Amino acid sequence: MFRLVQSFFVKSAVEPADYPASAFAEFAFVGRSNVGKSTLINLITGTNKLAKTSSTPGKTKLLNFFLVRYKDDETGTEGRLQLTDLPGYGYASVSQAEMEKWRRMVMHYFEERESLKAILVLVDIRHEADPKDIMMLEILEAREMPYCVVATKADKIPKTKVKGTIQQLAKGLGLEPEQIFPVSALKKTGVEKIYEWMRSLVIE
Repeated sequence: MFRLVQSFFVKSAVEPADYPASAFAEFAFVGRSNVGKSTLINLITGTNKLAKTSSTPGKTKLLNFFLVRYKDDETGTEGRLQLTDLPGYGYASVSQAEMEKWRRMVMHYFEERESLKAILVLVDIRHEADPKDIMMLEILEAREMPYCVVATKADKIPKTKVKGTIQQLAKGLGLEPEQIFPVSALKKTGVEKIYEWMRSLVIE
């Protein structure tokens, strides 16, 4: 079993010059505001307060870096990786100037962060495919950046409808259903698929 066993907040940054040095594989979390990026980071690291959560959309305006120690029980391997919480996009009250600032910040991160290994794109399972999420996937495809899609808040719909909802969401995003992992932070379900995906990228 692949596990994240210890985690630390490193620093917040905006410009590449302020990014923390890292020799470890880095996974970034991106998605619309209030989709649950910080909550997912806390879930997969088994903590409650590592990443600050807020009910106010658009609260995260910096890149937040975290260092994590992992353990792989199958191979006995231990190591470290880095997680980065990116500011959310698409919140209606944010000005065009703020959106452009977000775009530059995130694009600089994609371009300059050599340790960036893969992206977790978060979407809300209750909503249809959003044009901004589709655009993000197109950006990652163009950069040939590995990614997965995490459908958060799976507890908000009946369990019997999860499979069909994922199929519809996959169709809208132009993906296969297997590429989308439904997750519930409330019920702590769905993290195993994320661990397996991360393991495939860090364990040779």
